Amino acid sequence: MLPFISGLDVCRFIRQQSHSTPILILSARTAEADIVVGLEVGADDYLTKPFSLRELIARCRVLLRNYQGFVVKPKEQVLRFQDLALDRHQCRVTLRGKEVTLSPKEFGLLEIFMKHPGRVRSREDLLEQVWGLDFMGDSKTVDVHIR
Repeated sequence: MLPFISGLDVCRFIRQQSHSTPILILSARTAEADIVVGLEVGADDYLTKPFSLRELIARCRVLLRNYQGFVVKPKEQVLRFQDLALDRHQCRVTLRGKEVTLSPKEFGLLEIFMKHPGRVRSREDLLEQVWGLDFMGDSKTVDVHIR
């Protein structure tokens, strides 16, 4: 039910190009015949509307888990820069092996800077990421915490 091409044609085309690309059809067509045709032309899964977001995410995870070309890299728990180490799992920072005491906001700021070294950030961006969208204070608080 796409505007210029059939979803089944898209599915056939993708399947001709790649046998391993995961394909999930989301459709308003709920008839058994439509589902069977979608799966037979190459879809790995078929989900009808209405659907819950949790179910969609679960189905996508299954498809990606079974996809041989997709590898999920675990998030690195310890970020390092020269003699500075930030352990995200334990919320600890060490400098030359000695623990550095930071407030939660200072820890959040340092984590952002270490994850994206050399990237310039605006106060508003830092406020949004560390303090959250509902922060109602002055943006100069970022300067104070960085100092």
